[in-house]
Amino acid sequence: MTVQGSENSSRRGRRSSTMGGMPLNDMPWWRWRSNVRSALHMLSDPEFQRGVWLAGVDGYGDVTDAVYRLVEDTWLDNWSAEKYVGTIFRDSQEAALVDSAVLRVLRIMHQVGPDAPVSAYLDHAGWPEAVRAARDAHVRMAVSDGEEPDVPPRTLEVLRIMTRSA
Repeated sequence: MTVQGSENSSRRGRRSSTMGGMPLNDMPWWRWRSNVRSALHMLSDPEFQRGVWLAGVDGYGDVTDAVYRLVEDTWLDNWSAEKYVGTIFRDSQEAALVDSAVLRVLRIMHQVGPDAPVSAYLDHAGWPEAVRAARDAHVRMAVSDGEEPDVPPRTLEVLRIMTRSA
């Protein structure tokens, strides 16, 4: 992954070009941010989960894919998002919201298992709390990036195109 230089930092008030409304390159590790945002978006939307994941619609992965996208590059399953303030996350509040969502989702994943059917996640007693935490983090990050948080999640192919093309 290429890390962008600080000359594109949002701290200087400069905004880079956008893709889908999201400013590109204003966070040094914006590709990782894009993956985390995509995962949180899917994890925060119960209608999406029922209409896409539970229905088995292609192109979006499943709960396990979203969890891996959330933690695979960032290792947020091993340490706090605070470590990435200024690179992936804009501030400590954003990082704290992400940490809260990660902990709740991972707790459920460990209880039901990574290969469990989608229904096992959605029916878990702690799922509504995990969805709320993911929603809080998703909304904060989307608004910070100048995007509308209530649009439907993008497909994984669109995510790949977005993170490849800038």
